[in-house]
Amino acid sequence: MTTGVVDHEHTRDPFAQQRPVPDNLISDLNGVNAFSADIIASGVIEQHAPWAWDRAEQLGDHVWDPRVLKLARDAERNLPQLRTLDRLGNEVYDVDFHPAYHELMALGFGSGVHSLAWTTDQSGAHAARAVLSYLWNQIDGSTACPIGMAYASIPILRSQSELAPWARALEAEGYDPADIPVERKTAGTIGYFMTEKHGGSDLRANVTVARPVGPRGPGEAYLVNGHKWFASVPMSDAYLTVAQTQGGVSCLLIPRRLPDGSLNRIRINRLKDKLGNKANASSEIEYHDAHAFLVGEEGKGVRTILSSAEYTRLDFAVGSAGLMRAALSQALYYNDHRSAFGSPLSQLPIQAPVLADLALEWAAAAHLGFRVARAEDAPDNPAEKLLRRLLTPVAKYWNCRRVPSVTEEVIQSIGGNGYIEEHPCPRYYREAPLNAIWEGTSNMMVMDVGRVLTRHPEAFAPVRDVIRPAAAEHPLLADALAEIEELVLAPEDTARYLVTRIALAVQAALLVEHAPTVVADAFIASRLGSGWGPVYGTLRGLDFQAIIDFARLA
Repeated sequence: MTTGVVDHEHTRDPFAQQRPVPDNLISDLNGVNAFSADIIASGVIEQHAPWAWDRAEQLGDHVWDPRVLKLARDAERNLPQLRTLDRLGNEVYDVDFHPAYHELMALGFGSGVHSLAWTTDQSGAHAARAVLSYLWNQIDGSTACPIGMAYASIPILRSQSELAPWARALEAEGYDPADIPVERKTAGTIGYFMTEKHGGSDLRANVTVARPVGPRGPGEAYLVNGHKWFASVPMSDAYLTVAQTQGGVSCLLIPRRLPDGSLNRIRINRLKDKLGNKANASSEIEYHDAHAFLVGEEGKGVRTILSSAEYTRLDFAVGSAGLMRAALSQALYYNDHRSAFGSPLSQLPIQAPVLADLALEWAAAAHLGFRVARAEDAPDNPAEKLLRRLLTPVAKYWNCRRVPSVTEEVIQSIGGNGYIEEHPCPRYYREAPLNAIWEGTSNMMVMDVGRVLTRHPEAFAPVRDVIRPAAAEHPLLADALAEIEELVLAPEDTARYLVTRIALAVQAALLVEHAPTVVADAFIASRLGSGWGPVYGTLRGLDFQAIIDFARLA
């Protein structure tokens, strides 16, 4: 017979005392400034652009902010949606984004990541802007695309007086998502619509055509007809595109909205379903007598676009280093705080070589990217001009090729927890391969290096000057330099091998100049010596903990 009284003593869980809360669970990485705690990024600002310290530190505070990490995750998981018609049947060709995307855009553009290099007269402007991009790529890769395109297009638009209003709109430190004519906006964005389905990277094979409305020439009005197979950021206020004119392949600026507010004659056929970079809308579009303005001279379109590619390729080299840094930061944090067999994972003899190897990869990539950015800060120096002409495709090729393997190894170092979508690592992993495709594939970068060395063999001289001081002290680097000097005589015969050797030799020299001896020596011994395997973690006989200490966010 029940009495209605609960006997709490006898209903208590008999196993409660046997289930203590585990003390080996790792919280999320936060509460650290990704700029001031980064020895390389903070060193670049301290040495070359101290005026930008506060700005970089402010952005660094956002990198591991839980709220910002959630924005990046939400923007990636809630995909942009194309609306071709409004509820009444009017053509709108509108792309709806999750609010998280707009918040990220406001943070990135509001921080001047896109324009600082062009809006300050302080020295080291490109180095400072490179640090901001390095930090931003740790936050979000999808919005890094419109940010990078704005950075690269500003000098093109500035060079032509008729396009100055567009340059001013892009330079603004702010974000205005309103779909109205740019003349009525507080800030603007821009997209690049270049690739056609049959031509790929060969812009001269494009069949899109443009004819003048009246007079021919820079700044004049043209009508464009054709298609573009990869059209990034279709909700931008304007697009740079290429089309065939009477004078040959030409560059044009196409507004999304005309001054009267009407939609330009551009149809968005669909959005791409991509492996990664999902929060960024990439599209397929058609032009139907779209109103445009000629940028530069007719027939000079490829040259005009390549002038901006110098900046976009630099941005991908720096951005890849930033992506490595984000992944490495996660790996070091997890392995420092997670224990197994009585020790932190980072101290285990099987794991420490892996983390040290990843640290070497990041340090070399960061210094290579920032060295090219510093060359942009010396536009009147002939040697620096040659150096950036050669090292930009080298850095874009090598950093972008290395980042996928880094992100994969970081997931390995964390295990299953790093494979879950709530963790940032899956975003990094999907983003990494794209950097080597956008703005010229690996083969295009290798071809560009061969083209430079064939047409301007003197371009290797300033690169040699970077390597020589360190080579005098390190026989392995001296041997590499001697081999490179032979290979550059016939660059097209050695292709990827030559570009790889140049990248490794320059990275080694930069580490000798800027990094602790233990880091530089380990890089040279592994990357230029024998005995280093094709996977990370095969380092031998090195001070792993000293290398890991160098890479930690401190």
